[in-house]
Amino acid sequence: MVPTLMRVFVLLLIFTSFLLAAVAAHAAAAPFDEYHGPPFPIPLDQYQDPPGATLGQTLASRAAADPFNVVASVLFLCAIIHTFMAPKFMKIAHHWRDEHAAKVRARNGHTPPPADAPANVSFKAEILHFLGEVEAIFGIWVIPLVLVITFFKGWPVADNYISGTVSFTEPVFVVVIMTIAATRPILRFAQQCMGLAARLGGYTPAAWWLSILTIGPLLGSFITEPGAMTICALLLARQFYDFNPSIRFRYATIGLLFVNISVGGTLTHFAAPPVLIVAGRWGWDMPFMFMNFGWKAAIGIVICNLLYYAAFRREFRELAKSTRSEDGPAHWSDRTDPVPGWVTLVHIFFLAWTVFNAHHVEMFVGGFLFFLAFTSATEHHQNRISLRPALLVGFFLAGLVIHGGLQGWWIAPVLAQLSATPLLIGATVLTAFNDNAAITYLASLVPDFTDTMKYAVVAGAVAGGGLTVIANAPNPAGQSILSSYFGDGISPLRLLLGALIPTLVMMAMFLVFR
Repeated sequence: MVPTLMRVFVLLLIFTSFLLAAVAAHAAAAPFDEYHGPPFPIPLDQYQDPPGATLGQTLASRAAADPFNVVASVLFLCAIIHTFMAPKFMKIAHHWRDEHAAKVRARNGHTPPPADAPANVSFKAEILHFLGEVEAIFGIWVIPLVLVITFFKGWPVADNYISGTVSFTEPVFVVVIMTIAATRPILRFAQQCMGLAARLGGYTPAAWWLSILTIGPLLGSFITEPGAMTICALLLARQFYDFNPSIRFRYATIGLLFVNISVGGTLTHFAAPPVLIVAGRWGWDMPFMFMNFGWKAAIGIVICNLLYYAAFRREFRELAKSTRSEDGPAHWSDRTDPVPGWVTLVHIFFLAWTVFNAHHVEMFVGGFLFFLAFTSATEHHQNRISLRPALLVGFFLAGLVIHGGLQGWWIAPVLAQLSATPLLIGATVLTAFNDNAAITYLASLVPDFTDTMKYAVVAGAVAGGGLTVIANAPNPAGQSILSSYFGDGISPLRLLLGALIPTLVMMAMFLVFR
């Protein structure tokens, strides 16, 4: 069956290549004038919904108004299904890679290849490995999306949607903030700060675990959630995952991390993407966020951490007796030489500059270029800066915003027909299948949204931000950093189970104390 699937894939690849060539030729022949056609997608306030229509009738009416809506949602569903199948692709890719390596060894016998010889890799294994990279999936599905937009609407519409309608500020921001937050001076500083709390528990894995999962997410309210996710994931890798906890404990921890980060940014109005996108529209400031969301989130984080600590207390005792795995990758903290304080201060300045200019891509990208120059000048105090993980996460988010921008036709009516409590629950469930910032943005477009409903939709969006890797913008960053501890990749189902209890606790906090 596998060879048959490969043949089908190769045929699809060839077919797609011809289509892309045709689209490129059409684009090259088209004039490069500014697009002046009808808006795409159709603005939500321009749909002529039947008066008093049910949800089903509303969706049917909108699908009839533009059949492309259904096509876009089907492709979005395919991308979600692909995300759930990613570990299967990885498993097959690793099998083919090992099979190919065995054939190469058998062919060469005991004669080692020359030192400068290029690696002999399996093409089909590498292709399948790419299809199994969760961070690449939504970007991959942008290709058929652009093709069908071109087929239904024409190339100028597709070009205008990608280059004019969709904003890529958030994906670019995540790339920059991830790279800065993952540098050795920032991580050492964060480790020293959280180590003050971990010292109370004797620097055991349990003490570090509690410190990172409590302080780190709340720190996200000030350095943004992507920055907090990067720092927490890298510290957990060193202080927890390197001690080889059970697979059940690994999933429980990453699920808890995702939920805590999602709600931990609600102490302020500028750090959590689902809050940031509506705070200006609804007039929410920092005191409002702390009084209505922040303190509840902080208490919920402590409750969730204590629940999981109690559930895994026996395993924590075993981890305290074990030593770090020697098979893991080299860490930024393996070096013992200190980082000068002035270097750390410069890094904190660039981190603050990026957060302060989060909405102005020209400003924070310009600052990032100066930052790269500074790290090159102080290379002897730095770890190796790898842009690949951050770029993959940015690629994931860029694909997600492209697809997500075409889902408002059905998400907005669903949100509009729910009362407060069902809306909180519905927003939590919808967040598992779409970025929570997209959920709150679409809610802000619904007319006559009361203050109670605004609270409910944001509470549900942040509570459900840990259920899947696509639920919250920082999640792909955490997955990218920690995926090597999960064999063939992180299972979406196990991740959901690991995040389920913290999600329910957060929902209860926001419901009981609303």
